[in-house]
Amino acid sequence: MIILGIETSCDDTGIALLKCGPPCRVLSNVVSSQIKIHAPYGGVVPNLAARAHLKNIKPCLEQALKQAHHPKIDLIAVTHGPGLIPSLLVGVNFAKALAYNLQKPIIGINHIEGHIYANWLTNSQISFPALCLVVSGGHTQLVLMKNHGQYQLLGQTRDDAAGEAFDKVAKLLGLGYPGGPIISQRTKKGDSTRFDLPRPMINRNNFDFSFSGLKTAVLYKIKNQAIKLDQKNVNDLAASFQQAAIDVLIAKTIKAAKKHKIKTVLLSGGVAANTELRKQLKQEIKKEIPNAKYQMPAINFCTDNGAMIAITASYKKRPAFKQSWFKIQTDANLQLSQKIS
Repeated sequence: MIILGIETSCDDTGIALLKCGPPCRVLSNVVSSQIKIHAPYGGVVPNLAARAHLKNIKPCLEQALKQAHHPKIDLIAVTHGPGLIPSLLVGVNFAKALAYNLQKPIIGINHIEGHIYANWLTNSQISFPALCLVVSGGHTQLVLMKNHGQYQLLGQTRDDAAGEAFDKVAKLLGLGYPGGPIISQRTKKGDSTRFDLPRPMINRNNFDFSFSGLKTAVLYKIKNQAIKLDQKNVNDLAASFQQAAIDVLIAKTIKAAKKHKIKTVLLSGGVAANTELRKQLKQEIKKEIPNAKYQMPAINFCTDNGAMIAITASYKKRPAFKQSWFKIQTDANLQLSQKIS
């Protein structure tokens, strides 16, 4: 089976073609970034994102088909939430038109579920129960995965997502947008112990997160202490902020993994591309729960992409997949006009 994956939930247009196995193999994975469009605004502008998707989605499909040598498509998978409604509408309507034209079945995929299943792109032998830390610009969640399709939301952010906090702190430091990659780069020359920043909710007896106060603490450091934003101070503030965020993410993950006797810890989402988070989480798992395995996607599968949508569809198509959803609200409840035959 050849699956076409379409992802337009935010500001990346992702089109991928996946050949189902076992093992599954990515035939092509094309992503068109909109960073230059949104950088002047310091964040994603929904209507501008939708227009860019509308412009880019057909060329992305053509490029993906060319790279995969124009295989015959058997199933179309598309992100239908959560995300920015204008962006989601572009992808869903494009998928519906394509499905109608090709007379092929279509399936809607939850965006968060797609991030989780990005881990299966590189390793199909993942033991359950698994705990997935989903960290992106819009989401920070700990999801217990008892089996394929069986989820329990253990905790999530009560305010800013981790990636959102990275963007806002980068703006405070005058580093530009998006904040994650820039802060990660600046921390390499920074001292993460110089500034004493809070670790919000790290000792709370739950698995929820909060990053708004951490972001505000950086602001107060700059204003109240009249810190001059020169090269050294910016690097040290960036490193101190990043380490505080990582400490909270890791502490909550380890606590949840121990409580639920996890066999595999999964890392997903755009912030999963952060090298320090990847490295330090691995070290803590090895130290605190040595019997648990640690799995993370390749860097290019951490950010939004069509391959993660296609691989999710390949598992949802299997008879053993339990058709359950996360206990979270989606930003859009978009109904697809065609169902899997």
